[in-house]
Amino acid sequence: MTEYHNPVMLQECIEALNIKPDGTYVDVTFGGGGHSREIMKHLGENGRLIAFDQDADAQRNKIEDKRFEFVDQNFRYLKNFCRLHGAIPVDGILADLGVSSHQFDEAERGFSIRFDAELDMRMNQQSELTAKQVVNTYGEAELHRIFGIYGEIQNAKSLAKTIVTGRLNGPLNTVSDLKNAISGLIPRGKEHKYLAQVFQALRIEVNQELEVLKDFLQQAAEVLGTGGRLVVMSYHSLEDRLVKNFIAKGKFSGEVEKDFYGNDQKPLVAVSRGAITATEDEIKENNRARSAKLRIAVKK
Repeated sequence: MTEYHNPVMLQECIEALNIKPDGTYVDVTFGGGGHSREIMKHLGENGRLIAFDQDADAQRNKIEDKRFEFVDQNFRYLKNFCRLHGAIPVDGILADLGVSSHQFDEAERGFSIRFDAELDMRMNQQSELTAKQVVNTYGEAELHRIFGIYGEIQNAKSLAKTIVTGRLNGPLNTVSDLKNAISGLIPRGKEHKYLAQVFQALRIEVNQELEVLKDFLQQAAEVLGTGGRLVVMSYHSLEDRLVKNFIAKGKFSGEVEKDFYGNDQKPLVAVSRGAITATEDEIKENNRARSAKLRIAVKK
């Protein structure tokens, strides 16, 4: 089994799913299988679990059990593959968003600022777009948009200009190339935070993470049966805002729509008031839990 770190807020996620022994559940971010294995413990012989993961590494962790089915696809195709497996409606869906600690720890994947490697950052290694291509081919205005919106970087305009100027001397192919090109812009004492924001922006662009999340949330509301649970864990404010808005309004911006009688037209109802966060003890054990926000909703 490929080495993965402990799943974040494991017990909270399992409780949130409110698992029925004969129910059908979907784990759309299988990874090391930590959450899936725990879900399986709560299923009876007629229960089912379908797991999604587009990362080839995750396939090595598949669970050998007739109640388990693995889908090697991005979870933006949730509805199609649930239909293909005869699994609509489902009783619960779990999504643990973002990059797995395993992906961060694999130096050659180019996700981490800790290692020097090619600027890759693809969650699905069959995709064409890499971080290297974004850095070397995107225009200044497009880079400005990515760093401003996805990285929430204060000096995004200067950063875009610096990258475009820097690549005139030769392509920025590696983590070191990029760090060296932008070194003059990095605030002293905040190097780690700044670079993490730069890398987050590139990663979101390469993997279309926010568009994928929107597709997933809309399909999740359609795939869930009445009373089914949606459990989503996010790790930065951009993701959490989309999840929060969709649960509250059934859409990602604007006000909730009403029917002729003034009733809210939204498919989900929040189960928890606000986001659930990890305990101090868990954060000490698993640093990834520090930024995690868990939201739970039920299908009306």
